[in-house]
This record gives sequence, structure tokens and C-alpha cells, in this order.
Amino acid sequence: MQTPAYRIFEPQTLQTSVVFASPHSGCDYPEWFIRRSLLNEHTIRSSEDAFVDQLFADAPKFGAPLLVACAPRALLDLNRAAEELDPALVQGVRKAGHNPRVASGLGVIPRVVANGRAIYHGKMPRAEADKRIETYWRPYHNALKGLLSHAKQEFGEAILIDCHSMPREAVEGSLRRGMKRPEIVLGDRFGAAADVELVDQIEAAFQKAGFVVSRNTPFAGAYVTQHYGRPLKAQHAVQIEIDRSLYMNEAKIEPHSDFNEFRARLTDVVAQIARLGQPDANSLAAE
Repeated sequence: MQTPAYRIFEPQTLQTSVVFASPHSGCDYPEWFIRRSLLNEHTIRSSEDAFVDQLFADAPKFGAPLLVACAPRALLDLNRAAEELDPALVQGVRKAGHNPRVASGLGVIPRVVANGRAIYHGKMPRAEADKRIETYWRPYHNALKGLLSHAKQEFGEAILIDCHSMPREAVEGSLRRGMKRPEIVLGDRFGAAADVELVDQIEAAFQKAGFVVSRNTPFAGAYVTQHYGRPLKAQHAVQIEIDRSLYMNEAKIEPHSDFNEFRARLTDVVAQIARLGQPDANSLAAE
């Protein structure tokens, strides 16, 4: 049975222009994909944003839809353009300029998982890559476009919160002397993807909950924020990266014993972010 591309969790009543989405938490690994891979069922999960969909699961309670990918990132990366095909993996693809994501094996059809571990032996036919894009990529992005379009129709604006997690070690090289390790990284393409006041309010919500927050370092956002963030057209996109070690054992890919406590803490932030898209929203800074 084919893995569905996505699931949408709708609120009982749409109350906000905010749309939450989790493109990398998919964990439905098709048997044929596991058989095709060089990696075992545990190692292949290392690039997955495990449990992020659960962390944001209460978004519909606050009037916001939640879009969740079902197919895993190792199978297809929804935070890449459909054209970001890797010539080192897909037959018949010519190198077109330098794309650091593709060059590192992290194109729309990933060649590697975390720490550069190869997923496959050899190349795959172009037809197989195209089929994955048609089966998973296009349906997910069509659904995302639909949710954002509906938000704009209802509220005159749309705010996309693109939800991710990051390995604890990911921020090591970006820390300046005396700088606290960020627990949350907000990415808005250095102001190109979202209104600065909106990002200020999102940052304030996380800080109010006691999180250490940084912006755009080391993650400024990839395809999703770049493609959907159009603040001059009243459509904003902000990527949220959460330190995985705060809620899970990264090696075992298992939730910590205090997972529910962390989730409750984050849910308070989700509620505040959802309020930012309500017609009568007041600035958090004014509270």
C-alpha cells in the first residue's frame, strides 16, 4: 500500500492566518525503500525530524491547520525545489551551476543521510526520481499552497510556520565566543521571507517561554521559506529549528522521559504564535 504524501489536521473553526507545517517528520518508510537502501531501518532515520509533528500537534486547538508529511526525508526532501536533482544520484541529470545542497548529497532526492552516509549503491533512473516527485512532492506542496491561499482569502494574509528540528551538534561551528547555544533558530532568509515585526513577536514568544533564540544562524531557511515567503504580498514564512536534544535521545531516536513536559512548554508558544494571525491580534511586546 502506497504511503500517503501528507495529512492535514484541521481546526474545528479556522481562527488564524497561521499555517503550521512539518515537512521532515514523516516516518512511513515503504518496505521497497528499505530494501533498496544500504542502511538499516534505524540509521536511515538519522535525517528525520523525529516527533516534530507531535510537538506541534495541538496547533488545531488554537484555530490553525497543521500539515504533516508522511513520506520520510530520506525518500524525498520536501524542503527542496523539485528541480534540485543530484547528478551524482539520478541518471541523465546534468550539473547546472553550483548548488551546495545538491553537491553535499541533499537534493530533492537525497543521496545521503546525516553524517554523509550513503543511502544507495549506484544511481537511480530519472523516471524513478520523477515518480517520487509526482507521488509525494507535488501533492504536499499543492496542499500547502491551498492552505496558504485559504488563509489569505479569510484573513488577508498568510503566515507559514515551517517546523523542523536540528541535531545538537549542528550549531557548534556557528557559535561566537561568549554566545549562548541557541535552542531555537528562527529562519526568515535574513528578512526576505517575513516581516521583521512578525519575527520579533515569534522570537518574543519563545523567549517568554525561556528558550535561547537566534536568527538565521546556522539555518536561514531553505526552499520552503524562500519560495513561500512573500511579505510584500502579505504572505510570510518563518522556519523554526528546535534542538533535538531538548526532547529526544538523538542516538536512539526516542523521546526523553520529559518529552510531554517539553511539548507542553512548546504548546504555549504555539498558542501565542497562532494568536499573531488572529484579526484582533495585539503585539506580544505590548502585553
